[in-house]
Amino acid sequence: MSERLQRAVALTMRAGYQLETEAFDFLKAFAQTGDPVRLVEEALNKIGDLSERPLFIDRGFLEETAGRVFPTAEEPRPPPITEARRVFRAYAKDVEADVRVMEDPTEELGGSGSVEEYLGYFRDRFERVRRILRERVDVREAVPLSEALRAPVNSRVKVVGMVTEKRESKGRILLRLEDMEAEASVMVTPGSSREVLERARMLLLDQVICVGVVKGRNDLLIAEELIWPDVPQRKPQKAPDPVFAALISDLHVGSKAFMGEAFQRFIHWLRGEFGDAGLRRTAGHVKYVVIAGDLVDGIGVYPNQIEELATTDVYEQYREVAGLLEQIPDYIEVIFIPGNHDASRNALPQPAIPRGYAEPLHEARKVRSHGNPCTIGLHGVELLLYHGRSLDDVVASIPNVSFQTPGRAMRLLLQSRHLAPVYGSRTPIAPEKRDFLVIERPPDIFHAGHVHVLQYETYRGTLLVNSGAWQRQTEYQRKMGLTPNPGIVPIINLQTLEITPVAFTSG
Repeated sequence: MSERLQRAVALTMRAGYQLETEAFDFLKAFAQTGDPVRLVEEALNKIGDLSERPLFIDRGFLEETAGRVFPTAEEPRPPPITEARRVFRAYAKDVEADVRVMEDPTEELGGSGSVEEYLGYFRDRFERVRRILRERVDVREAVPLSEALRAPVNSRVKVVGMVTEKRESKGRILLRLEDMEAEASVMVTPGSSREVLERARMLLLDQVICVGVVKGRNDLLIAEELIWPDVPQRKPQKAPDPVFAALISDLHVGSKAFMGEAFQRFIHWLRGEFGDAGLRRTAGHVKYVVIAGDLVDGIGVYPNQIEELATTDVYEQYREVAGLLEQIPDYIEVIFIPGNHDASRNALPQPAIPRGYAEPLHEARKVRSHGNPCTIGLHGVELLLYHGRSLDDVVASIPNVSFQTPGRAMRLLLQSRHLAPVYGSRTPIAPEKRDFLVIERPPDIFHAGHVHVLQYETYRGTLLVNSGAWQRQTEYQRKMGLTPNPGIVPIINLQTLEITPVAFTSG
């Protein structure tokens, strides 16, 4: 992909839009005879004039824009992949790997599922998030719920509690809040500020928050302020050297919809076997390939999955993954965690993929296998790796958040300082003694997958990246209303934290 085409794709994503696959093919072909950056700029200007703005830019819209702006341009033809003919010199080959595992739950899991363990789990969650909240200056004076309930009517206090119930009716939002000693009702009235109403609508069940309240009669508290744990504004750590990381997820090897040819192009690119000078230079700086789960499609993960499988044996699926990963240059570190399609336990947190299934991966080449979630350091840059199963719960619970906007959902998890706040819904959670899903350290990069939509943004110094997928839309995804944009890899320069999206979807 040429530098101008890369800039055009990046411009589209920064503006908050996604290119449909056929639209990307048109843009790539157009770049052979015209300026793709100018075309995207004109398309974005045109979208800005629309009363209803689309999430996706389709081929027809680009063709119409091109015809208006470049009326004499010839119909572009898809170019062949440019094969590299020069000697490939990889900068990363001479850089020593610098990987530090900061958090991995694999060796610390072992709950039995008793009632006492569940109570202990939620106490641990509450205490950990409360400690994070109390680091804020505006929360230090918070009192226990029992003290707030004894306060005189109309007095103002702050409390910290877990949201156990949320109901909205006639413009009012009624919350049930609990701490270690008591529970109370908190009402957000229609007369509350816009900020308070919006924050209340974005609350997730089982989320721990601080609320500034006015004491009402009985046990009713009237909310005046909602304070989330959130992350502080900060400058991220950066690597001292220009080493890059390719963030990918959701290969789904074994599925009929696995994009084997596109993934093979990715491997050839890493090896310097095709691409223009700029892309090959970028490939030469890639030191890490980080996979956020769902290496395989698995067996029996969703209804009628067997009909969509090309490989119906999960052991064979992992052998096929091993055959792909062993082609990646040996100087590149391959790091992966499991997803909900992998052969690990279903409940979060997940241990690393058991050796019995992953043995072919370890035999094929050196790999680093960790649990989900985990935190690692790459040349001093902290990455929080999480597959993203709980994004389903966020999408189902919160207005204006969808599968097509994973950045918003990831931002909400970061603000909550918890990777899976909602208990008992779509995301199974095991009652471990410690809640490994609390985000105790704000990461420099938060990398997730699961929803198959590439999107990235920066929030308070943390780079949020959902890395898309390598699977075409399945019938199950179509029924779920999920439209993926697969085969595009975000390449992160760890020295600057700048992203270069590289597409491998067509030749």
